[in-house]
Amino acid sequence: MKPANTESNAVKVRLDKWLWAARFYKTRGLSSEEIDKGRVRLNGQLAKPSKDVKPGDTLELRIGHEVRTVVVKGLSGVRSSAPVAALLFEETAASLTQRAANAEMRRLAPEPAHSQTMGRPTKRDRRDIEGLRDAPPRGEWNDRWSASLDE
Repeated sequence: MKPANTESNAVKVRLDKWLWAARFYKTRGLSSEEIDKGRVRLNGQLAKPSKDVKPGDTLELRIGHEVRTVVVKGLSGVRSSAPVAALLFEETAASLTQRAANAEMRRLAPEPAHSQTMGRPTKRDRRDIEGLRDAPPRGEWNDRWSASLDE
């Protein structure tokens, strides 16, 4: 009798399904799309959505401007609650410190576009602007400056 092959009996989970189950992406389609775009690396190499994930594998995920490096601790093909999903992976210490440094940098130097609190002017703003434009000047131009030759 042949000895049982432990690798063939092991549970296999696709990369896109694991990312969805671990709650990195909202849908499995989104996780597959991100993998196809090259934003997910498995053990330092680009992977396909159908690649099997094993405990101990290292994943590098780019979500927005954040880059997270996680180590796979468990397998699941079923999406469950966030506390359970958090048990499936462990983020590396280097990744945590890098994310904290990036957050601090964003806090100290915010995006310039975020400082604009309003978009288009309201009716009231428009009336104020037109009122300023139509208002008579505070003083005559020639009172302050002389551009004439007959002084």
